[in-house]
Amino acid sequence: MTEPQALAKRRKLWRRIRRQPLGLTAFAVLMILILTVTLGPLAWPFDPDRANPLNNLAPPDGTHWLGTDELGRDVFARILAGGRVSLAVGIFSMLVGLTIGTAIGGSAGYFGGRTEAVLMRLVDVFMAIPAFFLILVIVTTFGNHPVTVIVTVGLGFWAQMARVAHAEFSRFRRHEFVEASRALGGSHPRIMLRHILPQVVPQATVLATLGVGWAILTEAALSYLGLGIQPPLASWGNMLQNAQQYLWLNPLIAIWPGLFIGLTVLAFNLLGNSLRDLLDPRGDS
Repeated sequence: MTEPQALAKRRKLWRRIRRQPLGLTAFAVLMILILTVTLGPLAWPFDPDRANPLNNLAPPDGTHWLGTDELGRDVFARILAGGRVSLAVGIFSMLVGLTIGTAIGGSAGYFGGRTEAVLMRLVDVFMAIPAFFLILVIVTTFGNHPVTVIVTVGLGFWAQMARVAHAEFSRFRRHEFVEASRALGGSHPRIMLRHILPQVVPQATVLATLGVGWAILTEAALSYLGLGIQPPLASWGNMLQNAQQYLWLNPLIAIWPGLFIGLTVLAFNLLGNSLRDLLDPRGDS
């Protein structure tokens, strides 16, 4: 590709990006949020686990920006600490589901035949089981350690990714560049990883973005039921669970984590929708 062609391609891409103001706004919000929960605890003077029973359920003021909770802990410090946990659960759960789904769906689409029949029936079985019910059963059986929660939430997401990977691998396995690589002696793993997988990345990126929002909501629901991340480790979900007893005394301690959950999930969903439009090859030039 010549330099003028590369420049024209970049300009075309930038024009399409500028047509997605909601996506740009969502991306900016997520970057600010991630930087805040990552770097904020280093600068904020309050320990999220330090209780002060003499100052419980205090309203927001100049010292405690979002007030204090039922144990006198700084709510803003816990929002920052809980944001780290909730975002980590969302992102790593998505990676678990993305990896499993791509491996199984991609293998089914690439090899076809009996392999496809067996693996896709497995996908059908998992899609027939309500994801949240499956997650509840696994967490109840194996415990609610953070790693268990991450893997379990990821297992609720992988079947959707397997469907997408299966469709894309089936589509590209007979293309000329794949046949050429096979004729040159390319192994199956090399063809799948180097030649077909990059074609799946745009669709996987969109689904992964939506999957992070779903995983954050699922972790919040588990924690609200007392089956997710356990205190004293803070998450936005268990902050909601703790606040329900004091809803009428100080509703703000429930509003703040709910607001951050809603804002984060909405931003991920808007970003996913914008990426879907941006990566659509049928988009306007």
